[in-house]
Amino acid sequence: MSIPSTMRALRQTSLDGPQDLRLRPDAPVPSPGPGEILVRVTAAGVNFVDISQSRGTFAGGPRPPYVAGIEGAGEVVAVGEGVSGLEPGDHVIGVAIGGGAFAEYMLLPVPAALPVPAGWTDEQALGLVVNWPTALAALKPLGGLTAGQTVLIQAAAGGTGQAAVTMAKHYGATVIAAASPGKHEIVRELGADHVIDSRAADLAAEVLALTGGAGADLVLESSGGPALDAGLAAAKRVTGRVVVYGLAGGEASITNWDLVYKHQIHIVGLNIGILIRSAPHIFGEVMGELFGLLTAGVLGPAEPTMHDLSEGPKALTELEARATTGKLALT
Repeated sequence: MSIPSTMRALRQTSLDGPQDLRLRPDAPVPSPGPGEILVRVTAAGVNFVDISQSRGTFAGGPRPPYVAGIEGAGEVVAVGEGVSGLEPGDHVIGVAIGGGAFAEYMLLPVPAALPVPAGWTDEQALGLVVNWPTALAALKPLGGLTAGQTVLIQAAAGGTGQAAVTMAKHYGATVIAAASPGKHEIVRELGADHVIDSRAADLAAEVLALTGGAGADLVLESSGGPALDAGLAAAKRVTGRVVVYGLAGGEASITNWDLVYKHQIHIVGLNIGILIRSAPHIFGEVMGELFGLLTAGVLGPAEPTMHDLSEGPKALTELEARATTGKLALT
């Protein structure tokens, strides 16, 4: 197919948040270098990473101006030198942590791209390389979840949270899902055993009451801010684990005094990009298990809420305000 020289793209022009995303109609189309592929983007996932980068809180993130968006799916239209296994016409889903997905064309390193599952549209594959592996890594290799245990899932109505609820139920856990009241029915339909208000002042007390005073064996924490302390307090003493993989509500602090006298628990930090680079064997296990869940029908095609590329600032602002549910995407 003919590749144009310019494209539409959303550029982040400051570190003041997604309101400073600007649609540029004549951005240059990049060319693939060695080991890279050029993808005609049909759907781009919207993630909290995009918000963190837009505010400069993502460690090592791109500096403005840059084309935003880390997750894209679409058709391979050109390949760089040394690329094998992928060719023009293939459909892939992938992540470029430096951005580029909120555009009509993006570059992907070959190791960061996976084929779109057979029979799926490109947008249905969104989440396959960001939300779902994050949820699974938090539950199993890092969280150590086993059948019969109780897991508290914060932000349970989001893209990663919904995947975590579904997987945790499959693994035989009792699921306590925390979400804002308007989203409770969504997580109930996914099978959550208990649904509580994520913004309640007594969230930890509710979890303790639901667990007979013991606390949750595992807490998946991505809300940040005051919710982190609530999640720590909700975990079972001594053996409870808290996997922290997001900070949507802002930063929070914990001291050595807290760990000795207040929260005697295991705290694990998760960044899926660092996991891929520093522990590829664990990530390989996660993806193998993930494709097993897809084959077994535990997980199915995503159903993201779609927005036009021009609506990117609005979609990210709503996500930042936690006014959305499930996966969001730009076309």
